[in-house]
Amino acid sequence: MKKRFLTLFVILLAIPYLITAQERTRVTGQGQGRSIERARFVFLFIGDGMGLSQISMAEAYLSTQKGEISNEALSFTKFPIMGMATTFSANSYITCSSAAGTALSTGYKTNNGMLGVDPQNNKLTSIAYKIKESGVPVGIVSNVTIDHATPAAFYANSSSRNSYYDIAVQIPASGFDFFGGGGFAQPTGENKDQKNIYEILEEGGYTIARGLREYVSKKGAKKIALFQEAGKEGALPYAIDREDKDLSLKHVVAAAVDHLYCAKGFFLMAEGGKIDWSGHDNDAKTNILETLDFADAVNVAVSFARKYPNETLIIVTADHETGGMTLGRERGYVLNLNELASQSKSISVDKESKDAVKELNNKANVGWTTSSHTGTAVPVYATGPGSRLFSGRMDNTEIPIRILKAMGLE
Repeated sequence: MKKRFLTLFVILLAIPYLITAQERTRVTGQGQGRSIERARFVFLFIGDGMGLSQISMAEAYLSTQKGEISNEALSFTKFPIMGMATTFSANSYITCSSAAGTALSTGYKTNNGMLGVDPQNNKLTSIAYKIKESGVPVGIVSNVTIDHATPAAFYANSSSRNSYYDIAVQIPASGFDFFGGGGFAQPTGENKDQKNIYEILEEGGYTIARGLREYVSKKGAKKIALFQEAGKEGALPYAIDREDKDLSLKHVVAAAVDHLYCAKGFFLMAEGGKIDWSGHDNDAKTNILETLDFADAVNVAVSFARKYPNETLIIVTADHETGGMTLGRERGYVLNLNELASQSKSISVDKESKDAVKELNNKANVGWTTSSHTGTAVPVYATGPGSRLFSGRMDNTEIPIRILKAMGLE
């Protein structure tokens, strides 16, 4: 079964991206007196809760697996451009995900707890709408529920990020071409008495695919929403808990690229949301594997960019850091990541293991300062046309503005 599932994924990745010589011509504009390339295919990856410590920890873990003391680079940490983004919200130095998502999607600050609106509750417009209006296909994917803060910030407006049902029913009005990953937190509303959101999606013109096999069978549909197979609702499983037939973020990104690809290009926002969730749990091994799983999804974009290096812009960043993770705790210059080897389930799945996982963290010398977010700046990595726009210091509100600039859509 596992081999057949992997074969499906390989076939999906291997689908040829055909383009005529005329379509291959670079779109250029004028900038500072010279012709510049515009990004035609744009990937925005958001590692929710992923600070430099999470990235360094994941790289150290890979080296530890090889018996080395080193940092084995992830693909995106080798991107030629690196910057840093401040993350504060309109009313707090430490942001929540909805306020940070709003900044990253609209270019405006809002209060913690608010989504796609300003502090006065005026609706803001996500750059995803501006991109879609220009004729470029848009996809929004996440490994947590698609009505959660970060993905929702790209299509919805709400005074409360917790109004999951009211957020989800805004999907059809977006007209975006692809949604995928986790399902919905409240598919029939908070009191389970509302019309099923999956029915609303279908009535809004979306073809729902349950799993990769069904996605392949429904290829050609105008608009697709890809979720787990029937019976598996909500967020995708943590990497540490994943079963053979479960979707992963890289599967969903690959399907999105396959569906969105066209001569006009595309814009894809992909969130690795469970880096944040495992950070809240102070669950080191789960967090490490989620960061590596997120890197696997980025690798799908990196492979695509090899075909269109002069037209593909990839940006990898975070909305904030979660947990105050540290490589080392208390006294001593030691990190023993091999101590994490015995853990086989996340705290989320095995709640009784919380104390045991804490002890493993201590033995590994992994530290945590909070079970919430921190106010530290986050890294920004970029490669491809327009990537130089993302170097140096910036605020998170500048990222969407620079994406539009790179696409020639200022």
